[in-house]
This record gives sequence, structure tokens and C-alpha cells, in this order.
Amino acid sequence: MSAQQQYASMYTDLLRTVRELGLFRRRQGYYFTRIGIVGGALAGVVAGMILLGNTWHQLWLAGALALVLVQVAFLSHDSAHRQIFHSNARNDWTARILAGCILGMSASWWRSKHNKHHAAPNQADRDPDVQLKVLAFTPEAVVERGPIGRWLAARQGWFFFPLLTLEGVGLHASSLRHLLRKDASRADRIDAIVIASRITAYVAALYLLLPPGKATAFLALQLAVFGVLLGAAFAPNHKGMPIVPAGSKLDFLRRQVLMSRNIRGGIFTDFAMGGLNYQIEHHLFPSMPRPTLRRVQPIVREYCELQGIAYSEVGLFASYRIVVDYLNNVGLRARDPFDCPLAAQLRSSGRNLA
Repeated sequence: MSAQQQYASMYTDLLRTVRELGLFRRRQGYYFTRIGIVGGALAGVVAGMILLGNTWHQLWLAGALALVLVQVAFLSHDSAHRQIFHSNARNDWTARILAGCILGMSASWWRSKHNKHHAAPNQADRDPDVQLKVLAFTPEAVVERGPIGRWLAARQGWFFFPLLTLEGVGLHASSLRHLLRKDASRADRIDAIVIASRITAYVAALYLLLPPGKATAFLALQLAVFGVLLGAAFAPNHKGMPIVPAGSKLDFLRRQVLMSRNIRGGIFTDFAMGGLNYQIEHHLFPSMPRPTLRRVQPIVREYCELQGIAYSEVGLFASYRIVVDYLNNVGLRARDPFDCPLAAQLRSSGRNLA
């Protein structure tokens, strides 16, 4: 048996164990309850906005609305991964409704981008999450930039969290660009109308309810808090982990485990990160329901230890320090992102590469 076949067999054995334990069973009761709670919270925030009227106290509700919308984004993410229903169509429609009608974003754009990320996390030429124009994840990306770009890259670690305040606007804009491209399908154009209508109705309602100054402040704060909360949930999962060189091929098990990081914590971390704190397990079993990830984690961790595969898990704030330090090392000192223990393990063992 070749090394590649051996590693493929490792994942097959793990997958078989997880299936035999019934850990892919749908948890619709959990999701229906969560959708009901999030829907109720959203209705409560809207009612509060109407009742409060013309007051700067509305800014508290702007933050609350951002928090609720982040939870909607997590539910849309789960549904796009087909974690909720047995029917693919019901999952897809739920993701489209949550993303398009409530968030004002394109589920099809997100799914296309996110599936590429899952297929090759942290691979320089395949993962769109490390091909950002704003941030540089490799020294080569720094060198290719102009003077202003290099100046920003030299400080990108410190700019990272402030930049997340613009993430909400960026997600809306990217969605619409995707839906309005020349080769867009009829379904995409319908989604574009729905999303544009949702955004327009939301902004119009704010300016009808509040004076221009307060409405602008509410909108800016809601988008900023939404971007920071969502970005802070996704950023720790892969940033600061090894970057796979373009053209490299790795077996599925090691690709997903070595390039992902789990975040320790309890109920608060689960809530704030929407279950993405179990990133390794989520990447190994994308369709596994969110509440089951906690149960499968000790199985995966023990299996990785048995197979000699490094399993990364840190605290939430420690993960943020790692992200900032990594970005600064790339931008300030142009350090090779492979200069870390996991990458050294990956690089030193030729058998890890196909």
C-alpha cells in the first residue's frame, strides 16, 4: 500500500467509526429551537427600535441587531453545509432565505467560496481565504505589492481587527458583484433582486424611523459590530496555521487537521463562534450537525494522537495573538510562513506530500 493510500485509509477508518456511532444523525430539534430563539430575538430588536423612537439609545440596539445577525449567519452556514435537514433542497432553500432575506447576502456566492476553502484550506493557489487583496499571507504576496501595499502589509497585524469593521460592507458588496456578473444564472439574478430589496428596505426603514445622523450612526455601528463579531469567529480557525505551497497535494485527513485550529472554551465560545471553535472536526465532517461536534472532538483528538498527527487547540485570546503575530511576521519581516512546528513537520516528511 502506498503512503497516499495509507493516509486515505486513515480517514476512511475514522469516518467509519464516526458513522457507526451515529454521530451524523440530524438534530432538527436543536436547529428548530435555535431558529425560533434567533427569530424571536430579531423580532424583539425590531420591536425595541420602533418603541424607542428618536434617541441615541438606539445604538445599543444596533449592537444587539449585529449580534443576532451573526447568529443568523451561523445558521445559514450550517444549512449551506446541509447539517439541518436530510433533504439537500430544504437545506439549500433555508440557507438562501436566511442569507438573502435576513442577512442581505448571497448564499450561492458564499457556498461557492466556502466550498473552495474546505477543499484546500490555506493552500496558496486554491483557498480564496488566503488570496485576499487587503491582507498578505505569504512573503511573495508582500513583494508583489506597491509602496502603499507594502506599507500596509508591514502593519497588517495591528490593522487586522480594525479592518474587520468593514467586513460587513465587504460581504454585501461581494455578494452583489457575484450575483450581477455577466454570466449570472436566472436564480442568481432573482437572488440579486431579493438582496437589493432587503438592503434598500432596511436602510429606508432606518431613515424613516430616525433622523439622518442617528440613522447613519446606527447603520455604521451595526455593520461594524457585525463585521468584527463574524470575522473574530472565522479568523482564529486557519490564520497562523501553515500555508500550503501552490501545486502541493496532501491527503484529506492531514490537509484538514494540520491546517485547522480548534478554540478551547465552554458555552460562551460555542455561542460566539457558532460551533466553528471545533474547526478540525467541522472540516473533517462538514455535514455533521453543529451540536455533535463537541461529542466527536475527543474521538478525533485521540485518533490524531494515535496516528502522530499534530492536533492544534488553543484558547480564544491566545488564537488572536497568534493571528496578529503571524500577520506581522509576514508583513514586517517577510518570514517564511512555513517557519512553524506544524509546517516543519509537513515539510520534513516527504511522505505527507503526494
